[in-house]
Amino acid sequence: MSEKKDPLLCHWADQMAEKIIAEKGDLDSYTCASGITPSGTVHIGNFREIITVDLVVRALRDRGKNVRFIYSWDDYDVFRKVPANMPDPEVLQNYLRYPITSVPDTTKRNENYARHHEVDIETQLPRVGIHPEFLYQSQRYQAHRYAEGMKKALQNRELIKKCLNEYRDDDHKMKDSDVYWPTSIFCGKCNKDTTEITGYDGEYGVSYKCECGCEETVDIREFGGIKLGWRVDWPMRWNEEKVVFEPGGKDHISPGGSYDTAKLVSKQIYGWNAPVTMRYDFVMLKGVPGKMSSSKGKVISLVDALEVYQPQVLRYIFAGTRPNTEFSISFDMDVVKIYEDYDKTERIVYGIDPAKNEDVLNKEKRIYMLSQMDGKIPEVMPYQISFRLLTTLLQIYSGNVDKVIAYLGDVKPEQEETLRQRAQCAWYWITESAPDCAPDFCFALITDGSKSDKIEGDYLKALCRIRDEIVPKMEAFAVDKELQQAMYDIATEMGLDAKTLFQTVYTALIGKLQGPRLANFMKIIGKEQLTKILSVY
Repeated sequence: MSEKKDPLLCHWADQMAEKIIAEKGDLDSYTCASGITPSGTVHIGNFREIITVDLVVRALRDRGKNVRFIYSWDDYDVFRKVPANMPDPEVLQNYLRYPITSVPDTTKRNENYARHHEVDIETQLPRVGIHPEFLYQSQRYQAHRYAEGMKKALQNRELIKKCLNEYRDDDHKMKDSDVYWPTSIFCGKCNKDTTEITGYDGEYGVSYKCECGCEETVDIREFGGIKLGWRVDWPMRWNEEKVVFEPGGKDHISPGGSYDTAKLVSKQIYGWNAPVTMRYDFVMLKGVPGKMSSSKGKVISLVDALEVYQPQVLRYIFAGTRPNTEFSISFDMDVVKIYEDYDKTERIVYGIDPAKNEDVLNKEKRIYMLSQMDGKIPEVMPYQISFRLLTTLLQIYSGNVDKVIAYLGDVKPEQEETLRQRAQCAWYWITESAPDCAPDFCFALITDGSKSDKIEGDYLKALCRIRDEIVPKMEAFAVDKELQQAMYDIATEMGLDAKTLFQTVYTALIGKLQGPRLANFMKIIGKEQLTKILSVY
């Protein structure tokens, strides 16, 4: 009799976990892998691979499996191009063709160029609840860990050549007469990869010559400057680490692409069945504020994304989207909608809003669980305040989160940390993104005692009546509509256009013709501050 499935384990990551178990069997440990070359800023598109693996890792662990999550820094790759966002590019230019671990960090923050980009992601991943085991390929190659793997590749280079040719058309196939080497060498003298292999003794001895004039024969068990090309390195490490799951970008996973080639090399050379994989698509950017795009050479890092999105909400964006779907991560008005969607899911999970049916409830719960740092639904429901209202409150209180929390009045101690996170994101968005994409959202209360010279005549009299007749008794209005009606009544009584009167009030309060819903806005500002601002008229 088949085991009854937990209806909560219904996410695409759960389906992938089941596929891995079905294909690989019951293992003592399941190794799931991700990795990248730290040749520049690790951007939000790269993060998609990391979180895709993390979600599958969580799904496997939720099935009681022991999982090893490895993240490989391919930091023994060659430095090919000077990026746009690092200082002293003329210094970096001198290190082209070096291994990226031999390139200096021109910011002088870390020991080398590769480490600079590694640190940026390693310090940020815990903020989104991701804790992989980091592997540094430069260290592994230089410690001769892969000597046997390289020997096997060198001995089977003709077979590897056939594997690489398998999916190539005739125009791109290597010819029988072409000499193919699965390894490349950083010169022992000048440190560059401007080398050519000239011989192999069938065991551990490799001869090479370099453009700098150096010629030597090295033992791959002792010489740290030799490494496999990535199309062979990738499957060699699958076997080395016993990887059972690794996703790939759509360029790698396409039919006949590098994954299919690596699959052949993995099986035929290293005797390891390739890991289960899945394709993930690109992440586009929408509404990026100038400050972000210019600082990172027009890419958005995880650090940038966490300026605008709470960690849970950022996880939600990825957990709620199938990996093979291309989507845009937004920094414009869509931010408000994404927070609303997250809050709606949260209300369904806590039973505040109804779900259409049991399946929808389970799906929303699972997405919400996978969005949390620890994968659990908090015992106390987080404080719910809309992102839109939060931007209003923060602007009224000039970004002072303590004053916003004091105004709200009913925030529990266990809700405060998450609320502060959201407030920081909302303040960043309203000050850095909204001025370009949503200027109507932006305002600042006029608290310096200045007055507008555009308010005159009967509209000035009407404003004074609002100050003297309505503001003192604002608490008496049970709902916003009653307060709004009282202002309409003044306009009608004086034969004024109500819309123009409302614009007059906005002008006096924030120097603009419109802003947040006026009655609610006035209530939030409060009787005391309203009286003070309007006292100059």
